[in-house]
Amino acid sequence: MNQLIEKLWYGKSKLYWLLIPFSYLYGLIAKLRRYIYRKFKQWKPSIPVVVVGNLTVGGNGKTPLVITLIDKLQQRGFKVGVVSRGYGGNAKQYPLILTEKTTTAEAGDEPVLIYRRTKVPFAVDANRCAAVKALLDNFQLDLILTDDGLQHYQLGRDVEIVVIDSKRKFGNGWWLPAGPMREKADRLQTVDMIIFNGENSELCKESSIGNSTLQKDIVNRYIDKTYIMQLEPLYAINLISGEKKALSDLKQIVAMAGISNPNRFFTMLKQLNANLIGTKAFADHQNFNFNLLKSIANDHQTLLMTEKDAVKCQSFAQPNWWYLPIDAVIPDQAIDQLISLIDMAKLQK
Repeated sequence: MNQLIEKLWYGKSKLYWLLIPFSYLYGLIAKLRRYIYRKFKQWKPSIPVVVVGNLTVGGNGKTPLVITLIDKLQQRGFKVGVVSRGYGGNAKQYPLILTEKTTTAEAGDEPVLIYRRTKVPFAVDANRCAAVKALLDNFQLDLILTDDGLQHYQLGRDVEIVVIDSKRKFGNGWWLPAGPMREKADRLQTVDMIIFNGENSELCKESSIGNSTLQKDIVNRYIDKTYIMQLEPLYAINLISGEKKALSDLKQIVAMAGISNPNRFFTMLKQLNANLIGTKAFADHQNFNFNLLKSIANDHQTLLMTEKDAVKCQSFAQPNWWYLPIDAVIPDQAIDQLISLIDMAKLQK
């Protein structure tokens, strides 16, 4: 199914035309829903809300960006809280405020990852308004970051940041299900910041910010609010011992990834000249267990996974299992602009 979607949305297959009538229906409903919530049903908290989201289905690098924004904002003195839908989690009650004991089965993989990296107040609920209220009832905060939720219009927001994958971009440009778009590209006119996930340093060095005509058009049109983000891998970390090693010190690596675009992880490892001997891709938000993973790599090989997958494998990890954390690097000018937007939002509260 994933391969079929890749061909329809990002490949050369023209079969997506069969789904266009459904896409028009989706687009109509999405626009109507946005209008109704923003006009009549939107709730705005007493502190600024910054939404980090995307226009397409699937991961574009939002989670590493949220972690970096939390770190940068804390360095500037802000008390930050985070909310998320908690996709894949199933808690006994909501809103769920995360603790050190919260599992991915309860909160989903991305919230647990962000919480463990940042330790900031974090609430999960499909109703993000309820999640924000839970944080405000329990913590003294200066602002709220939402991990995804650009299309959750019930929650009022003061700053909207859209992340775009520099390689995939918008695919064929169509709404779901014919294409990957939750909202069309013209939505960029109303967002406050656009972040291109450049993925590697070579792209970041290009003054044009990539070679795509679409990408150049977006940059030229929204030059005052467009930035490039670089994803930089850190040292590899052993799931059991916590030992840290340079990626180059790991031998006979079998890489696995249960993310929206596993090839992004595998390609990055190849570009870093990792000793990669095999790969195994899983569905995004895959639920892992020992029996599923035990045969991927033998005792003489290294099983290397993403940090997002590692948070779900900690309890049954083996000595040869490692993960590779990723940091998002963005220009200081982007942080300065974000803080300026937050300060303006405070004045309007």
